[in-house]
Amino acid sequence: MRKNIVIKDEKEAALIKELDKRSDVKAERIKRLLKLPDLTKKANSPVKILFDQILKLPRFKDFDIVDFPKIITTDQCFDLLNTPKDHPSRRETDTYYLDETHILRTQTTAFWSFYLKDKEVLKRLEKEGQIAGLAPGIVFRKDEIDRHHFPAFHQIDGLLICKKSKKIITQDDLKEVQADLAKGIFGPDIEYKFLDDNFPYTIESLEMDIMFNGEWLEVNGAGLVNPVVLKKFGLDPEIYNGWAFGFGERLAMIKMGIPDIRVLWSDDPRITSQFKDISSKYKEVSKYPEISRDISFVIDKNINLNNYYEIVRDLAENLIEEVKLIDSYEDENKFGKDKKSYTFRIVYRSPERTLKNDEINQIQEEIRNKTKQELNATIR
Repeated sequence: MRKNIVIKDEKEAALIKELDKRSDVKAERIKRLLKLPDLTKKANSPVKILFDQILKLPRFKDFDIVDFPKIITTDQCFDLLNTPKDHPSRRETDTYYLDETHILRTQTTAFWSFYLKDKEVLKRLEKEGQIAGLAPGIVFRKDEIDRHHFPAFHQIDGLLICKKSKKIITQDDLKEVQADLAKGIFGPDIEYKFLDDNFPYTIESLEMDIMFNGEWLEVNGAGLVNPVVLKKFGLDPEIYNGWAFGFGERLAMIKMGIPDIRVLWSDDPRITSQFKDISSKYKEVSKYPEISRDISFVIDKNINLNNYYEIVRDLAENLIEEVKLIDSYEDENKFGKDKKSYTFRIVYRSPERTLKNDEINQIQEEIRNKTKQELNATIR
């Protein structure tokens, strides 16, 4: 029987309290992100509609629903899941760090670190020989700026662990689970294929692609639980095995024809009223005109461009449709050693209203000043 499991960490409240005392740029960014709603819990959200469709599938009727903290440790997010020490996801240019050991969760796969340490869950595993859970929720990651990326997004992860005496899990089980997911979202006649994939916490991993609107699209990834990870949670891989899968909100955008990720966050009733069920299709309220502004600057070539994207997000928030890198080059004689010139085109467009040149000019000037200040840039 399904259980709703809410796992809290009393340290989270203390960390947020300390965060509220800070006014530095990093803290302000994290505070803004933590104020965003979890769309897996918001009525009429395409994300909730899609994920609820998965939760209702017969295969998952007895799976626990797990809710866990948004602020977790690097151990919970990376080490316990066998993520290499030099993995890019650990870098501060990819992940939001509160301090050296606490971060905003970057993946719902991190629910393993709570679920597989819960005393009641472990008692059931020993008594019944199997446990299974689903964790839908919001996650956070620094990224580029375009219609498909936002620093907060949503994932759902599934995990099943059982004793080998109950069932030996194979790659065929992965294929069956992934096929059920695709059919549950896109219908029984959806065409799909499997490709090899790689995750640090699984082995024999697979990516599933579907044929949708005439092209192959990646929809989810899955794998057998890595024996190394089982050991990290104190589970003997000679006794236990399991499978896992995960996918994100991009499926809602594909299924419902949503061209811009900002639509998911809109509170405009002309937009939210369109989403009723899994068959809903998005119709643009109006194609508001874009306003483009170019900016060129020279910075140290070792600076990760995610640092620049964060500045743009800070000042333009959801008015940015895309930040395009249109030119970059090095010239030691002109710019100096280890310097690089970049030219970006910032495309402003709101899905809800027409923007005015005056407000964009003001934002653009603030971006120029902040780029000079934070990145020690020379504006060209």
